[in-house]
Amino acid sequence: MKEVIGVDLGGTKVAVARLREQALSDSTIQPTVRSGSDELIEQLASMIESCRGDELEGVGVGVPSVVEFDTGRIVSTTNLPLADVRLRDVLSERIDVPVFVDNDATVAALAEAHDEDLQMVARDLVMITIGTGVGGGLVLGGRIYRGATGGAGELGHTLVALDLSGDAPSPEHFPQPGSLERLAAGRALDALVAECADQHPDSELARLGDQQGRSPLGADAVRAAHDGDADAVRVVARWAEHVGVGVANAINTFDPEEVVIGGGAARAGDLLLEPVKRIAAEYVLPGLGNRTTIRLARHGVRAGVLGAALLAVHELAESPSASPSEVAR
Repeated sequence: MKEVIGVDLGGTKVAVARLREQALSDSTIQPTVRSGSDELIEQLASMIESCRGDELEGVGVGVPSVVEFDTGRIVSTTNLPLADVRLRDVLSERIDVPVFVDNDATVAALAEAHDEDLQMVARDLVMITIGTGVGGGLVLGGRIYRGATGGAGELGHTLVALDLSGDAPSPEHFPQPGSLERLAAGRALDALVAECADQHPDSELARLGDQQGRSPLGADAVRAAHDGDADAVRVVARWAEHVGVGVANAINTFDPEEVVIGGGAARAGDLLLEPVKRIAAEYVLPGLGNRTTIRLARHGVRAGVLGAALLAVHELAESPSASPSEVAR
């Protein structure tokens, strides 16, 4: 593989980088053009052309959307003017090389299956991304797993606390009550922090909220917990335990080598990781999890472009059974 380009297309910014001989270039970053699909596609093509060398073989694109992988059609999206656009075909025609489009959490999972030298170190990996919502990606047997419709890995919508003491409750809007996203996303931590501040008006969290003229948020609690505030430590630990239940479900379902937690939640560090490990160990079926490492994401902000570039490597492989790292070496 001579050269591929990765594109991390987000609702607010686009990052583009070139992968050549296992070296990822610095990213070119621009604000996302959201005035229309034609304008956004033109921006992507222009950024790719500016980044490409003479031996470009393919381009991978990660998008925060549900993607029909075989066609590259954006099935649904909330932040981009690309709904129902066959981005794979349109962009490929524009830049004259093969283009592959996938969900951003999925390509981030592919990146996390590789170490800093871009060698594949986990052939079975589950990634849980926690920010405003909860997303996920699956690498199974050294390959991305997409499922029948391309939407596999929506771990935030697994039901971890649905009340089934009586009849099954009528479903509401997503995220559903009892889902991992409802209980463990950034918004859930925000709610726990605000509740603590209301119940303890003399606490540091309440003081922070008063200082800023708003309810304290999860990020405030994480900072206060790192500074040793006892109330903040308890709130963050309670939220982390919810994440731990989701991790236990992932291990019970997939028995992976690694479960990786990424997104903004990773900034909590050990305040998140230690309760997650403890709760997951308590709820994993005996005999499972002994070979599973639970860790925070290693690639940080470059996971999106790296994973998108590896997606192109993965799909351009001559052998359908070859792993991305086996092709990249």
